[in-house]
Parts: sequence; structure tokens; C-alpha cells
Amino acid sequence: MTRFSLPHSMSAISQLFVAAAAMRPQSVLRRATVILPALALSTTVLAAALSAQSAPASSKKTQTAAPADSIRPKRPAGALGPHSGDRHLAYRNTGSDLDSLWPPKMPAPLPGSILPAKRVIAYYGNPLSQRMGILGEFEPQEMLRKLDAEVAEWNRLDPQHPAQPALHLIAVVAQGSPGRDGKYRLRMDSTLIEKVYGWAKSRNAIMFVDVQVGHSTLQQELPWLERFLKRPEVHLGIDPEFSMKDGKVPGRKIGTYDAADINYATRYLGELVEKYQLPPKILVVHRFTRKGVTNADKIRLDPKVQVVMHMDGFGAPWLKRDSFYSYIKKEPVQFAGWKQFTKPKNDKPTTPRTEILRLWPVPLYIQIQ
Repeated sequence: MTRFSLPHSMSAISQLFVAAAAMRPQSVLRRATVILPALALSTTVLAAALSAQSAPASSKKTQTAAPADSIRPKRPAGALGPHSGDRHLAYRNTGSDLDSLWPPKMPAPLPGSILPAKRVIAYYGNPLSQRMGILGEFEPQEMLRKLDAEVAEWNRLDPQHPAQPALHLIAVVAQGSPGRDGKYRLRMDSTLIEKVYGWAKSRNAIMFVDVQVGHSTLQQELPWLERFLKRPEVHLGIDPEFSMKDGKVPGRKIGTYDAADINYATRYLGELVEKYQLPPKILVVHRFTRKGVTNADKIRLDPKVQVVMHMDGFGAPWLKRDSFYSYIKKEPVQFAGWKQFTKPKNDKPTTPRTEILRLWPVPLYIQIQ
């Protein structure tokens, strides 16, 4: 841009441009050579100024320098909600600043660790109930054949993370009535747990024992499960939804765990690993709502225990991605999980596996209920 030295008052310039509005450009030029000699403005420069003054609005825009931001590469415009489509912020490279939070800082995996080298594909439920999940919905051999097919499909889609089959048994089930001890939970008979363990062994699968404490606590329930957790193939799941710290009846209100509860479970499993010289354990934390886990930033990691924060929501794919973004991606802990329902009343429709693989972080624990 040309710079001018203005020894005279700016009023002379103002007068000149006011005159320009009522005069022909040629007349203004003649007057300018008289009015502004001291300003060292050539008639050529002034003619350009007048041309800009009288040009249409559209041509003025073309002469304006583009803002610096407009010449920088624009970030993708991500979105949430039912119309987000391929721009959903739960996906990678859609403009979310949260992408850079993953993977979070964590201990290096110890020998024998399952994650992150593999992806766990877990059938969830209880053989005593067809409503609680696919584990009890079908006759055992048919259920296991379905698991085989599911594992094969994940291996086809992502051979870089071999699928590790798993059976995820609800071993302590929340109840709507207090029971004899007033704890609003029912412990499964050891015979049932051993039966599911045998099914898992027949497929080289690992097993999870899952705890819905009701009015009990992890401190009361985990020691009861030690006889199973001390086996190298058995891991742990804990469900905040049925941890009723306020004394409400399970199922009538969503419960919660704090980081302190999760840290207790981590310490307990870590001690078992040391005591029995086991490979690292996996701890799955079902997170149905954001408030279901409080103070997530205070969860402490231990190389002997791999923590999966599992998105336990249901609904249309966009809604589940919203949930994943809101309380998995936003609050990094260690590894991520994703829930798939098999019934249309829960997932409408089921999220395609290819879309799950687009998420960031990519879930390494898939639970199928």
C-alpha cells in the first residue's frame, strides 16, 4: 500500500471526496491538482481512489485484501446430532480438538497384555435370562457359533488387531427386592460360573465376571470372586448403573461410581496379579451416562491392569456416537469400548462395524448384548 505524508489538515481530503460525489471525475481531477500539491499526490493515484469510490460494490470487494484466516487451510467442520453424518465429531479428523488427547499417557503394556495388540469381542449376559443379553438368548452351542462368526468378521475388517473372543457373565446381578441380606443383589452359584468358564475354554476365549453391586460395594463383592479372578483367563467388569450409593432401588435410577471405586478395583486386581503371578488383567467399566463415573480424571493407571471405559449406551448410531464423544472421547482414561445390542428395540439400527472402526479412539473392546 502507498504511504502518504500529510502536512495539511485532513479536512482538505474530506472536502475533496465530498465534492467527488457531486462532480464528474474529470472535474475532480483538475481540482485535485490545485488543492493537493503539497500532499505529493499524483493525479494517477487520485484517479485510482476516485475509481474505487465510484465502482460498484462487487468490484470493491475484489480489491480488498483477503483476511489472513481465509488463506489458511480450513479445518473440517464437525458436528453432533442426527444430521452429523460423516462429519460426526466422534470420528477422527473431523475437526475435534479432542483427537489430540488420544492415546492418553499410559504405562507400556507388560508381557501377556491383551490390549492394545488385540480387540476383545465379548458376548454379554447371563444364561438364566434371555432378556439380559445374547449369552442367555440362545442354546450354548448356537451362541458359540455366532461368536465364532462375529470374531471372524472383525478379523476380516481389522486384521491388524486380532479378535480375542470373550464371554462376559453377569456374576452378581442387581435385584429389585432387598433379598435376605438387604443388598439388592444376587450372587450367581459357582456351578453356573464354572459352566460359562467351560464354554469360554472351548473357544480359547477369555471370561469376564461382571458385578452389579446394588446396595453392596466392590469391597464386599470382589473378594468373593477371587477364586475365579485368580485364573489367568478371567477378567473383571463393574457396572456403575447398578451401584446405588443413595439407597434407591436398582433399575429405578441410574447409579454411579467415583474414581475412588475404580481405583479400588484396579488395586485389587493388581494385587491378584502379583500374588498369583498372572498376566495383566482387564477392567471394564460400563459407562451408561456421563454422571455414571465421577472424577474420571483421578482414575489412576497400573501396568498390571488395563482399564477399558466402555460406552454402554443404546439407540440410533448417531445418538451412540454422541454418547461416545461426550463421555469417552472427552475424558480419556486408557482404552475405549463400545456396546452393540442385537435387538432392534435397543439399537435402531445396529451401528455397522465399519463405522465403529472410524471412531477415535478406536474401541478395542466390543460388547455384544
